[in-house]
Amino acid sequence: METAPQIDFQGMEPSDAFRERILSHIARLEERFGRLTSCRVAVKAPGGRHKTGGLFDIRIYLSLPDERAVSVERTPHMDERFQHFEFALNDAFARAERQLQDEVSRMRGKIKHHAGPTVGLVTQVMREDGFGFIESADGREIYFHHNSVAEPGFDSLNPGDRVNFAEEEGEKGPQASRVTPLAERAPG
Repeated sequence: METAPQIDFQGMEPSDAFRERILSHIARLEERFGRLTSCRVAVKAPGGRHKTGGLFDIRIYLSLPDERAVSVERTPHMDERFQHFEFALNDAFARAERQLQDEVSRMRGKIKHHAGPTVGLVTQVMREDGFGFIESADGREIYFHHNSVAEPGFDSLNPGDRVNFAEEEGEKGPQASRVTPLAERAPG
């Protein structure tokens, strides 16, 4: 890495034990991918806010050669496992690793094609406006329109519902071309 990793603790005292766990994950990414130029990790302590409750929010920003970057910015909501630092840290770095794999494949000219529908979590439903958002397994926000939702339909969707979706590139970024509600909800 060209610059030393930067680790920020927000809403909590810096912890040597947490810092060591983070540095261990960074070292593993460097060992596996070797082309990182910088890394910043922000650890936000659990708060008492209504939306996220007492969940750790861990964000990772990685820089790669050729001005490429990977960022993990969203903690899945409504999952009580994120109350535990170790779980939140492992999840954030697993998502960073998946995104790094995709980015390295793009850098090598290999594009990853998904074989079929992907499972995601509905995070927002704007009923009056006829659209919503899904969080993909790698933490990206995917837009969907009410016309793309299969039976039982758009009006049956709620935040926390799991769905299968087919992703495509839209005019303003990734969007789901087909959304199929599953009969299960996320834990929490």
